[in-house]
Amino acid sequence: MSIIYLETPRLRLRQFTSGDLDALWQLDQDPAVMRYLGGKATPCEDVRDRILPKFLAFYAEGPNYGFWAAESLIDGSFLGWFHFRPPMEEDVAGIELGYRLRQEAWGQGFATEGSLAIIAKAFDELGIERVVAKTLKENAASRRVMEKCGMNFVSEFIEHRIDPPTPAVWYAIDRVR
Repeated sequence: MSIIYLETPRLRLRQFTSGDLDALWQLDQDPAVMRYLGGKATPCEDVRDRILPKFLAFYAEGPNYGFWAAESLIDGSFLGWFHFRPPMEEDVAGIELGYRLRQEAWGQGFATEGSLAIIAKAFDELGIERVVAKTLKENAASRRVMEKCGMNFVSEFIEHRIDPPTPAVWYAIDRVR
């Protein structure tokens, strides 16, 4: 049984386990899901040998940061994942929120619901001062989620982890005291 990070009225965010390999791999096979992530499906070996071990390694660092499997509270189905972690970019202040959901879960408010819950936990329980999120500039749906969560546009940058390098944007929300 994995550890639950948080629950919302419709979602459970829990630690990944090795048993999530197939669901995680299936998520990255959908061209629509991968559209703003380089557009290519992730080979199963990469998920098994690199991605899932990276997700699992976060839990050794403590209970506050990591990658969390998102499940429906209605039927227990895998919806995707959220992450809350220090940004990979050294010059970005704040803790980074991210998400990737199955296409079947789009347009139902799950990304906003999960993001709002993580932001609330960050500010109310963890004492985090700033939550940041990034997406490709052209990803209007993800930008809308960030704006619904009260995040504001901060800056543009070039995402070099995607081939070819692509314009991207940072959003942020600061804790109100």
